[in-house]
Amino acid sequence: MRGSGAQRPRMVLGCVFLVLLLLVAATKLVYVQVFQAEALSAKAARQRATPLDIPAQRGSIVDRAGRPLAFSVDSRVLYVVPQRLRANWQKARDKRPDKTPDFETFTAQIADTIVRAAGDGANREQVLAKLRGGGHREELAENIGPATAWEITSAFPDIGSEYRAARVYPNGSLAANVIGTTVWRKDQKPAGTRGVTGLESSRDQVLAGRTGRRIVDTEQGRDDVVIPGTERDLEPATPGASLELTLDIDVQFLAQQLVTEHARRLGAHDAAVLVLDAKTAEVLAMATEQKINTAVSVPFEPGGTAALITAAGAVEDGTLGRDQTLTVPERVRVDGVEVRDQHGHATQDFTLAGVLARSSDVGTVQTARKLGDDRFANLVSRFGLGVRTEIGLPGESAGQLPPREHWSASTLARLPIGHDVSVTLPQLAGMYQAIANDGLRVPPRLVRAETKQNGHRVELPGPTGVRVVSPQTAATVRGMLRAVVQDAPGQKGTSPVAALPGYQVAGKPGTRTQPSGQRAWNCFAGMFPAESPRFVIATMVDAAETDAAARLFREVADYLAQRYHVPMAKERAPVQDLVAPR
Repeated sequence: MRGSGAQRPRMVLGCVFLVLLLLVAATKLVYVQVFQAEALSAKAARQRATPLDIPAQRGSIVDRAGRPLAFSVDSRVLYVVPQRLRANWQKARDKRPDKTPDFETFTAQIADTIVRAAGDGANREQVLAKLRGGGHREELAENIGPATAWEITSAFPDIGSEYRAARVYPNGSLAANVIGTTVWRKDQKPAGTRGVTGLESSRDQVLAGRTGRRIVDTEQGRDDVVIPGTERDLEPATPGASLELTLDIDVQFLAQQLVTEHARRLGAHDAAVLVLDAKTAEVLAMATEQKINTAVSVPFEPGGTAALITAAGAVEDGTLGRDQTLTVPERVRVDGVEVRDQHGHATQDFTLAGVLARSSDVGTVQTARKLGDDRFANLVSRFGLGVRTEIGLPGESAGQLPPREHWSASTLARLPIGHDVSVTLPQLAGMYQAIANDGLRVPPRLVRAETKQNGHRVELPGPTGVRVVSPQTAATVRGMLRAVVQDAPGQKGTSPVAALPGYQVAGKPGTRTQPSGQRAWNCFAGMFPAESPRFVIATMVDAAETDAAARLFREVADYLAQRYHVPMAKERAPVQDLVAPR
């Protein structure tokens, strides 16, 4: 009993201590809830967990051989919240004044470290001003490598790093008019790389991938001010698919070089080249002198190259056979519109090959009128005029073609010779691709495959072809177009400068003076080798009247013959009669 009596005071003291402890805790709880609630709420508002997007890795762009044209690399933007930097420095200074340098020295150390890492990408005085300022968030340097950014943020925890993707174009301006450009759009949700021109824009959703999510703590309730070191992943991003183009960058390089040379030599406003695979209509090269892709966005009047439509229709319908002739005067009047041949001549009997080879506007109009409005309109539609080719580039024009219901008696005095109609370079190339491909027109394309983020390559289906004329008609017209470049006594075509020694070439020039009268649209479209076409080439030079487009065609064809080891013709193209003796 004595033992139990001795333990009672201890139990009483224990109970008293426990009661006092509970009273202290309750008092603290009341104090926090009543007196500190507002301050704690304000602090929570200043620092809260915020979900943010994780940008996806953008897909690459490669040429037909897998050579890179565009790709993204990880980079970082270094930033600071100046108010937080100064507050944390002050805490360290108060705690260990002997170990913490003054604020000027401290920020100078940070600035020097960042400038060394950024090189020419950061200005020391500007970095210092931002570090010592009073803003909420200041970006200090961009395009910093991830490893370097980690070293800097580890050494200076108040410096934050934010993900960015730097888009790299390893070939500089090569094919820039096709590939396009990107920008980092922070003002959009989610922030990330966005295509603004070219395929980067039209295929942006495919390249961009799927955005991920992360959790961060943000400063002062601002979602754009992330507290350094608080990032944690929630859901990873899915990288975008890569695009495999039809371009051959070797051909593209040569085309761009030639376009630039011709434009500068002639003082041309623009020049352009388009090279297609004759069977598949895959674009091997598309080069323009202008920074914008004028090949698809700026149509022009095709002049005599449009005569191909009339010739194909005449052969298909039997309106004017290969061995028949057409009596062609120097000029003719149709419903008040005078049509005149550029090269003056007496009334002559032209073959259809002669109408093409001598670029006879009168002969073309006469033949078109034999076809009639309805048949000619049907051919124009099948050859693809007046509608976009859907090549896949932004800003593509449909050209201009008068609606059928607006045609008059004089329409066939102008449309067949490339007046009152305008085409883009892909449309012009498509007309000649149809003849090169045995009468089947295949819309041109630039992207032939996508490679998913798991490495799986998906071949994209090619566009559906349109039957324009029969294979027999196409072969006949190809033969006639060879006469355009022949250089025989008394039977000389208008463009022997387009001929390529050792090969058979088929094509047609076109020239149309612009309304200003100072310049002309000079173009040439054709195929080679003519006996079994592999390539279609369309060229345009916007300058004073010149044969530069035909010369440009020949130089591109010469390179293609070497690049693809095209065998020379087994025999020379036969000389064709253009004008029958009277």
